[in-house]
Amino acid sequence: MAGPPPRGFEPAEFEYRLQNLQSQMHGHKLDAILLTTEPDVRYYTGFFSQFWHSPTRPWFVVLPLAGKPIAVIPEIGAAGMAATWVETIHTWPAPQPADDGISLLAGIIAGLPRRFARLGVPLGHESSLRMPAGDYQRLLNELPPCDVVDAALLLHQIRYVKSPAEIEKIQYICELTSDAFAALPDRLRVGESERQNCQRMRIDLLQRGADHTPYLISGSGPGGYDSIIMGPTDRILENGDVLIIDTGSTYDGYFCDFDRNFAFGYADDALRQAHDVVFAATEAGLQAAKPGATTTDVWAAMWRVMESGGALGNSVGRLGHGLGIELTEWPSNTEFDNTVLLPGVVLTLEPGMEFAPGKQMVHEENIVITEDGARLLSRRAPAELPIIRV
Repeated sequence: MAGPPPRGFEPAEFEYRLQNLQSQMHGHKLDAILLTTEPDVRYYTGFFSQFWHSPTRPWFVVLPLAGKPIAVIPEIGAAGMAATWVETIHTWPAPQPADDGISLLAGIIAGLPRRFARLGVPLGHESSLRMPAGDYQRLLNELPPCDVVDAALLLHQIRYVKSPAEIEKIQYICELTSDAFAALPDRLRVGESERQNCQRMRIDLLQRGADHTPYLISGSGPGGYDSIIMGPTDRILENGDVLIIDTGSTYDGYFCDFDRNFAFGYADDALRQAHDVVFAATEAGLQAAKPGATTTDVWAAMWRVMESGGALGNSVGRLGHGLGIELTEWPSNTEFDNTVLLPGVVLTLEPGMEFAPGKQMVHEENIVITEDGARLLSRRAPAELPIIRV
């Protein structure tokens, strides 16, 4: 594996992102877009701070129809924002609950050229404001009359196609995590808890060069598991158990997101059959994921295999999703999504099925769409369910 990619991005990357968005803003007749969340702010400015974990202070970035981003942020972040490509930075001494930057923000938006009298705010699916609802209402009240329109889908679409530099970061963390999963069978132990076994993997990921592992779940049970979003728990692994570990680890703020399954001691025929079915479903998804196809085509290819393989159902609601600076991004591989795949799109393929009452089998891989079809970013799971000898 090659060394780690350079951290951060050249200014030209941010310039391209903004120009791409601004060209779309003309078509949508938007004078500006207001950003308030960490992924959106980071994507357009390069401001990358763990301080977002503090809910005390809101952060705002205004993207005008023309010109560079305008930051409206607490004073504590001024030096960090000044290190990015952003030049116009307004601050206030947050926290100020009586007026936490709202009048300042309203004045800056009001001072922008009014061509369409329309402000974009991400309000739709897979978006959030990350500011008090009362402050948002106050902002609307203080702005000159204008139409506030949902910009969520537009922002999703701009981030949908990844640049080569973004793909390089995602591939790197996928390779690190693939190496950690490959080494895991020698580290798993019966008689120890899910938590103890997962802790060893988390440490291994950090030692290999991952920055963080904010998402690492596990589920286990005799002959199967019933959940893929909880844990790790203190449940002790025993002979005959199946364990799934799913991780979203990061490098330079970009995620991987895939899982692996392990059986302890032995696997019965039903479990092996379920593993074979979801492995084949993943292969069908890989073949279907090509430019011009849709997320629904990918979903249908995987679901046909699972349905014919005896799936009782799928409680996840989708069979994969976008991936990038968030663990899960738009779009979703569903029966109704129909988003067209383009070169540079990064997706997860996540076929999962209930193969017996209360028992699931889920696979997940990470791919990038190229001109020639799908290319794996994660290393393919073993075709046969790994058995951990006890």
